[in-house]
Amino acid sequence: MKHTLIFLSLILLQGTIMGQIQEDRYLLQTEAEFKLCQLNELDVNYGTQIGQIITVFASQQDLQKLKSLSGVKRIEKAHLNSPLVKRMHADISTDSVYQAIQLETGYSGKDVLIGITDWGFNYSHPNFYDTGLVNNRVLAAWDQFKTSGPRPASFSYGTQYYGETEILDAEKDTFNIYGWATHGTHVAGIAGGGGAGIGLKGVAYDAQFLMLTFQANEAAVIDGIAWMKEIAERQNKRLVVNMSWGLYNLSNLCGQSLLSQALNEFSNQGVVLVTSAGNNGDVNFHIKKEFNTDTIRTEIEFYPFNAHPKMYGQRVSIWGKNTPFSMQLEFRDKSLNLLGTSIVVHSDELINENTEYWIHQTDTIEYRMIKQSVPGINNPENVHAIIKDQYNKFKINLKIWASSGTVHCFNVTELTNDVGNWGMPFKASLPGWVDGDNQYGLGEPASTPSVITVAAHSPKVVFNNGNVIHGSIANFSSLGPTIDHTKKPDISAPGVSVESSISPFTTRSYDQTNSVTFNGLDYPFARYSGTSMSSPVVTGVVALMLQANPYLSSTQIKQILKQSATLDDKTGNLRDSHSVHYGWGKVNAYQAVKLAEKATPQFPILYVDPTFELFPNPSKKDVFFLGEKDSIYNYQLFNSNGSHIKTGTIGRIQSVNTTLLSPGTYFMRIEGNEGIRKLIIVQ
Repeated sequence: MKHTLIFLSLILLQGTIMGQIQEDRYLLQTEAEFKLCQLNELDVNYGTQIGQIITVFASQQDLQKLKSLSGVKRIEKAHLNSPLVKRMHADISTDSVYQAIQLETGYSGKDVLIGITDWGFNYSHPNFYDTGLVNNRVLAAWDQFKTSGPRPASFSYGTQYYGETEILDAEKDTFNIYGWATHGTHVAGIAGGGGAGIGLKGVAYDAQFLMLTFQANEAAVIDGIAWMKEIAERQNKRLVVNMSWGLYNLSNLCGQSLLSQALNEFSNQGVVLVTSAGNNGDVNFHIKKEFNTDTIRTEIEFYPFNAHPKMYGQRVSIWGKNTPFSMQLEFRDKSLNLLGTSIVVHSDELINENTEYWIHQTDTIEYRMIKQSVPGINNPENVHAIIKDQYNKFKINLKIWASSGTVHCFNVTELTNDVGNWGMPFKASLPGWVDGDNQYGLGEPASTPSVITVAAHSPKVVFNNGNVIHGSIANFSSLGPTIDHTKKPDISAPGVSVESSISPFTTRSYDQTNSVTFNGLDYPFARYSGTSMSSPVVTGVVALMLQANPYLSSTQIKQILKQSATLDDKTGNLRDSHSVHYGWGKVNAYQAVKLAEKATPQFPILYVDPTFELFPNPSKKDVFFLGEKDSIYNYQLFNSNGSHIKTGTIGRIQSVNTTLLSPGTYFMRIEGNEGIRKLIIVQ
C-alpha cells in the first residue's frame, strides 16, 4: 500500500505540472481518527501516510482548506534534505508560526528589537533589508573601536550610527581585534535575516537590529547592552540580545562574576539574553580532582605558536572550592625528563604577578602567575598560569597538591589580544598522571544563571516519504553543568552547516554557497557550524515569542522554552531531568509561541509616556484617555505586580470603570491605529 501511494503521487504531480497549477509539498500531522477520505473529498492529492503523518501536494488554495479541516493538528512545508538554513527552519517548526497554524496570527518578529553583540558587521547586506528589499532593518549600530564619532549620548567612546541613512553610509564596522571579520553578519542573518530575495530567511525576519561591535572586555559589553536597552525603551519595544561569543579568561566559571551579576540585572529589567554554550565539547581541556592529601600531574598541550597571528601561549586556570591548594609548572625535554620548575604558588597567599622566565641553554619559557578576586562569593581559591613556549622545544606539565577539597582546571589558548577561547587537552603522558576530559565546558557568559545558554545539534532530516532522522548533538558543543553544578545548557538548537550572510568585505576565508547582486555589489552566503550559529536560532525564536506576547519576563521565556522543547530518540526523556548535552531539549518555535500567546503577562518593563493623559487621574469611577478626538484605543490593564486585570477599549468618549479596582497603582498599555504603544500609570 505504501508503494502504491508513492506511485500515485508521482502520477498526480506530473499532471499538476502539465496543468500549470503551482503546488508544494507539505506534511500533515493528524489526530488518530483522521481518515484519508477527507483529503479525497477536498480533492487534495496525498502521497504517503506513515502513522499520523501524511505527505500532500497542495496549492495555496488547498492549504487554506487544510487549515480548517477537522483532525489536522499541524501543517509544515516539506524542506529539502540539504545542509542549508531551510533545514534549520524545519527542525524548529517556524513555518507553523509564520502560517498561523492554530495561533491567533502569524508572527515574524515585527516590533521586536534583536541586539547582536559581535564583530564583523556588514550593515548594508541585503539580508538585513525587509523581504521586499526596500527598507534596511538595522535601526542603530555602535562600533566601539571607531574613534571618529559621533558617540552614543550616554557614552564617551566609539561611533554610533542611527537611522537608515547613517547605517548605509557607514556600510560596515571598522577593522578591529578580529580584523575584517564576518561573524556578526552571519549570526545576525540567522536570527533575523530577510532572505536577500533568494529565500534564505532567518528566524524573526521582520525584527529590527541593533548591532554592537564591542571591545573584548566585560565593561564594554555591559555598556553595549545598556545602550541597546536605552534605545529599546525609547522605541517602546522589547529587546532580545544575542551573545555568540564566550571567554574563559574573564572571571570564574560558576555564573557569579561581575559580568554575570550585570547580566542578571539586565534580565530582571526585561532584557532577554541568549548566548552560545561554547565549542569545546570535543576537547579534553578540563580536569576535576577531589584531593585527599595527594598530588596530580598532567601535561599541558599547546596550540601551535605559528598557527595564529596573535598567538601567545596557554592559560591554565585553576579554581578551588573550600580549601587552599598549591601548584607549580615543571619543564621537561621531549622524553619527559625533568629539567626545571617554576616558582611554587599557594592559592591562599599573595602572588607576585611579575613575568617570570625559565631559561635552558639558549631557550626561554615565559610565564606569569595571577589571581582573580571574585566579589560576592567569598573569593574562591584560584591561580592562573599564563605560559609562552614559542619554540616548542619542551614539554610543560602542571603539578597540583592539596590536603582536601575539589579543584577544577582548564587549559585554554591565550592570544595577545586577550580573546583566545578554545581549549587544548590535558594529557596523562606518564604513568600515574591525569588525562583531561570535556566536562564542565561552559565559559562566560554561558555560566550566567539568567542567560539562555544554547547548545548545538545537527538539524533533522525529513525524507519525502515522511521518515525522519533526528539530529544528534554536535561533537563540538560544550557540555555542562557549571563548576558549581548549575544546570546548563538550557536548550539546544541547530548549529551544524547553517547557511547565512557573509560580509563581502571580510578577509576571512569561507566557502561560498550562494550570492546575490544588490545595489551593484555581490553579497555572499556561506555555511558555518558552531554554537555561535545555534544561539541566534534561539534569539530569533525569542523574538517571535515577544511579538506574540510583549509582556513576558525573561524568566517566563526560559521556562516556556523548557516546557515546549522537542524531545526525541536522541535527547531521551528530559521532562523531569536535564542533559549536559541538550539542556532541557531542542528548541521548538511553534510550541514556544503557542505557550507564549497564552502566558499570563508579568510586565517586566514599565514605560510611562507623559505626552498622553488619563482623565481624571486618580479616579474613583470612570477614566478617559485624552487621545485623538473620537478615537477608540485598545487597552490592557495590569496591577503593580504585573498581573493582567482586564482588556477593553478606551477613548475621549469611552471610559474604563475603575469602581471594582482596589486602591493602588495600575499600568495601562494603549494601542491604536496610529501604532501608539504607551504605558500609562493609573492611580
